[in-house]
Amino acid sequence: MAHLKQYIDLPLEEVIGDRFGRYSKYIIQDRALPDVRDGLKPVQRRILYAMHEDKNTHDKNFRKAAKTVGTVIGNYHPHGDSSVYEAMVRLSQDWKMRNVLIEMHGNNGSIDGDPPAAMRYTEARLSNVTSELLKDIEKNTVDFIPNFDDTISEPVVFPAKFPNLLVNGSTGISAGYATDIPPHHLGEVIDAVIMKIDSPNATVDRLMSVLKGPDFPTGGIIQGVEGIKSAYKTGKGRIVVRGKATIQPIKGNREQIVIEEIPYDVNKATMIRKIDELIIDRKVDGIVEIRDETDRTGLRVVIELRKDADSAGILNYLYKNTDLQVTYNFNMVAIQDKTPKLLSLPEILDAYIIHQKDVITRQTTFDLQRANERAHIVEGLIKAVSILDELIATIRASENKQDAKLRIEKKYGFTEKQAEAIVMLQLYRLTNTDIFQLEKEASELQDKIDEYNSILSSDKKLYQILKKNLRQIKKTYADQRRTTIEEEIENLSINIEVTIPSEDVVVSITKDGYVKRTSMRSFGASNIEDVTIKEDDHLISLMELNTTDKILLFTNKGKFICLPIHELPEIRWKDSGQHLSNISTLDSDEFIVESVPIRAFNDDDYLIFITKNGMIKRSKLHLYDAQRFSRALIAINLKNDDEVVNVYQTDGNANIFLTSNKGYGLWFHESDISVVGQRAQGVIGIQLKEGEIVVNGHAFDDLSEPSIVIITQRGACKRMKLASFEKSTRAKRGVVMLRELKKKAHRIKGFYFVNENDKLCFETMAGEKHRIFPLELPISDRYSNGSFVIDADNQGEVEQTWLEAEYRKPFLEKEK
Repeated sequence: MAHLKQYIDLPLEEVIGDRFGRYSKYIIQDRALPDVRDGLKPVQRRILYAMHEDKNTHDKNFRKAAKTVGTVIGNYHPHGDSSVYEAMVRLSQDWKMRNVLIEMHGNNGSIDGDPPAAMRYTEARLSNVTSELLKDIEKNTVDFIPNFDDTISEPVVFPAKFPNLLVNGSTGISAGYATDIPPHHLGEVIDAVIMKIDSPNATVDRLMSVLKGPDFPTGGIIQGVEGIKSAYKTGKGRIVVRGKATIQPIKGNREQIVIEEIPYDVNKATMIRKIDELIIDRKVDGIVEIRDETDRTGLRVVIELRKDADSAGILNYLYKNTDLQVTYNFNMVAIQDKTPKLLSLPEILDAYIIHQKDVITRQTTFDLQRANERAHIVEGLIKAVSILDELIATIRASENKQDAKLRIEKKYGFTEKQAEAIVMLQLYRLTNTDIFQLEKEASELQDKIDEYNSILSSDKKLYQILKKNLRQIKKTYADQRRTTIEEEIENLSINIEVTIPSEDVVVSITKDGYVKRTSMRSFGASNIEDVTIKEDDHLISLMELNTTDKILLFTNKGKFICLPIHELPEIRWKDSGQHLSNISTLDSDEFIVESVPIRAFNDDDYLIFITKNGMIKRSKLHLYDAQRFSRALIAINLKNDDEVVNVYQTDGNANIFLTSNKGYGLWFHESDISVVGQRAQGVIGIQLKEGEIVVNGHAFDDLSEPSIVIITQRGACKRMKLASFEKSTRAKRGVVMLRELKKKAHRIKGFYFVNENDKLCFETMAGEKHRIFPLELPISDRYSNGSFVIDADNQGEVEQTWLEAEYRKPFLEKEK
């Protein structure tokens, strides 16, 4: 059992927590997030430093990328070669980096997402501007740490003579943190640093007078100055980035859309494929073809339009529905003092200035030390020349070099370093000219020492040096701004009748959720009865609509689906429709209770929801203008086992009539119902007793004089006039609509307001289906139980009822 002592017994959750904590700390600090001082992640810093050490610089020839990758893996970064090479390639891609840090010969990928050539084929070297990141690194300007195997040292940060974090930006995902810092214009960032040096308390508004906003390598247009300002103040903000597209006339009295710049980080090939799919799926109308005419002279995508197409409308549609316009979210997280922090623009600039102050101080200290050492040597050499003959005699009398050094030090008071320089002195350096040069050098060294001391003793002088360096870098490397900035985010209005082919179609919906649109030709060539419907299903609506309309489908479970008509599958009238499960997710016991056609979501229109447990809800119609069509959304908040029994669209002036299964009817005005939000429960519509439910409810206007028809479970059916009822208010018990029997009491199964051509359908427990014309029934009073239309004892009790769907033109009916 002795061998068991080498294991420690620890709880699994403790071990996992500890190990994941260590792993998270590693990838946060040493992998995915950039350092606020030089804007580089560790792998990027190691690649650039390895190339610098190998003298693979911009003034030398290109060198195989594989050699650099091998050096990086062997000396600094013991990880996979593909991750190192991918990082190296990204530093060379001019559509990702605003100022590329590596120049590469060969295929280094493309804006279409093509992979780069293998590293054995490509060649690379540091770019010109990278020399400014590494400049003076040998002057002890930054700290070095041992590499992974303690054989050599590597820098923890670069001197970074320009603010690379803002210039090239950064993106990365670690554990619990992510970063998205966009690229900026080198000249503007330098101007902002200089402004922050001169005015340490400069506000974001003032800084933005010189640093306008991001400047993407791919150009494009930024919309939303407020989003930029928010990001610079807090570290988080949202802007809209769109490609640069123009509408140009072509022969044949037609136009074309020409895209010359696309948003940052967008894959051009994917964007073109998406536009192509929209054309194929007929989701945008008026495009003849799309061509990628990009060549070595620049990016160019041409979208050729049909004659009389609404060019501006199509372009707006592409902005809204493709990557021709994207949202960019700032998340300016970087490592500061070994900790990930969300940083504002002033904080990033301050961190850079503090770093530069430290770098210049250390560089000046290094130069001062070297100057002092040389001045000390020069002083010794000048003194040596003045006593040259005696020195030569002393050296000649010495046994060896070491003895000569000791004698010189002892006899003439030279230090060890001066003695070393004297014995190493070559004879030709003893001419008069060289003595003059030594004196000149001593004078120059003293000037340098004075200069270095003045820098170290004065922050003002130090900042002058920093500003001078930055202005020189700006002059050398800054180019023209590529991205245009616009104040406001444009509200894209799309004329749907232009982008979607306007066509009248027949839309059918069944209770079980089968939907389809049918061309007028196919519908006109068939009989209505020819439609294929499952045995236990039936049509709930059959309407003539336009492809530019929408339809709201409401389910018994209180959900709704908003469907654009043009997105419905086009199916022949004789064939069954597509089930909603192909579009959205419905429960097995969920079915459609009502469909509401929509031409426009008017602010003055309402939806009325009536539920089984007597609740009623009134909400603004425009709340149901859903942008997502792929899933069912909540239309009303239902409690316990409650269900929706009916939904109506009103103009705010409707009357409501609710009926319970025990034969009570309540009539009140819509204005009694307070307006609530989309997800609300609503209010009590009718007072119910135990075991009582609402069978149905109807909304109607003051001008209509509908007949009220009810059918009971025993097969009794009767028709009444609305005038038989008195108007009341919401949440009352209502009035009697049936005569209560002590034995075999009637319970209402169906309640409808019927018009001239309506047909009432019902199905019995025995599976028999029946159809009657309600207006053929005699008018009864409220206290009778009507006439039997079937023998329930032999044919089964009535189980479900519905009005047969009539062919409607709802928007034509409204206009009348």
